[in-house]
Amino acid sequence: MDLLIQSIVLVGVLFLLLGGGFWVAMALAAVGLVALEMFSSAPPGLIMSTSVWGATATWTLASLPLFVWMGEILFRTKLSEDMFRGLAPWLGRLPGRLIHVNILGCAVFAAVSGSSAATAMTVGKMAIPELLRRGYDERFVIGSLAGSGTLGLLIPPSIILIVYGVSAEVSIVQLFIAGILPGVMVAGLFMTYAGIWALMRPGKVPANDFKLTFWEKVKASRRLIPVLLLIGFVIGSIYQGWATATEAAAFGVFGSLVLSAATGSLTWKSFSESLMGATRTSCMIVFIIAGAAFLSVAMGYTGIPRTLAQLIRDFDLSPYWLLVALTVLFVILGCFLDGISVVVLTTAVILPMVEAAGIDLLWFGIYVVLVVEMSQITPPVGFNLFVLQGLTGRDILYVARAALPFFLLMVVAVGLLMAFPEIATWLPAQATARP
Repeated sequence: MDLLIQSIVLVGVLFLLLGGGFWVAMALAAVGLVALEMFSSAPPGLIMSTSVWGATATWTLASLPLFVWMGEILFRTKLSEDMFRGLAPWLGRLPGRLIHVNILGCAVFAAVSGSSAATAMTVGKMAIPELLRRGYDERFVIGSLAGSGTLGLLIPPSIILIVYGVSAEVSIVQLFIAGILPGVMVAGLFMTYAGIWALMRPGKVPANDFKLTFWEKVKASRRLIPVLLLIGFVIGSIYQGWATATEAAAFGVFGSLVLSAATGSLTWKSFSESLMGATRTSCMIVFIIAGAAFLSVAMGYTGIPRTLAQLIRDFDLSPYWLLVALTVLFVILGCFLDGISVVVLTTAVILPMVEAAGIDLLWFGIYVVLVVEMSQITPPVGFNLFVLQGLTGRDILYVARAALPFFLLMVVAVGLLMAFPEIATWLPAQATARP
């Protein structure tokens, strides 16, 4: 009964603060203070100072601002325009044709930005007007963009994977490698569905108007290919063990600056804007991590996570039923919070339960990100839906209906990940086993 009362009080305080418009980091820290003051005799000031310092003064976090800055630099090289011009000539013969630009374009930009909303917004600004002008079905264009925008959370280098790695004390390099195959799987599911949809509705897909030779296609992709090579080098250097995540991020920033200079888009204004944008985003994320770290330690003093973990053992709840319950929880939270906030908010309580159930934390990190992705397009109030509503002017229910097939595809992806955990664990195991 004491556990129930404590949990209700703390959850009530959290939602009261979030509903009142408090920053997520402040809300997390405030709940930690309430937990220590009401349910523990430990000194809050000392615990806050040590936990915040311990969570933020770590070399692991150094890759975070570097990857964010890399994305900010490439964002200002008109990458979205280059993606459309570079990808479109190669996709004319596929069923669905330029619909695949949404999917592959989001996958490319996802590897740059690491943000779901930024991916949907940036690619959508270019792709939606162009595809509608060419006569593609508006509903499917919006739906494919809503679904594909979520790839920003999973495909490495992913900011949310860095946050999870720090919170759960799991290797960020291993998480990046683990995210590759699930990211490819989700993109593959989307492209397969787009192709089947196009074959069943041939009248809604315009004829191929890209009659180019191979070298003409290469010429059209001349500004996209270097970006793809840079992303491939950053991820490949991590996988091959040539560089740590932080070193790879530094290479990514240097390469982004070189590409930006080569394309003529590196000006003092774009440089300073990218640097300030990366600083703001990184400070926000680290602030949230600090608040979550304090909450995590505070929860440990109250004994709630330990008691919940013991309950899991006593109930003998199977890992699958635990994951089903957590999936519902994450989808609900994703309706109200961004992905990073969901991860740092839940790890303090959930990770002891997950470990008690014998679930691998590396696999669980990929599962969490995939489910959080899914929640970004959860009808009717997913985060990406509001982004696309602003882009298209359509009401939120129309956008939600357009995104529903892709939401269901992500449910399938979560099921596949649970049925075949090797999708996430095989590649890291190969990297570890390699001499």
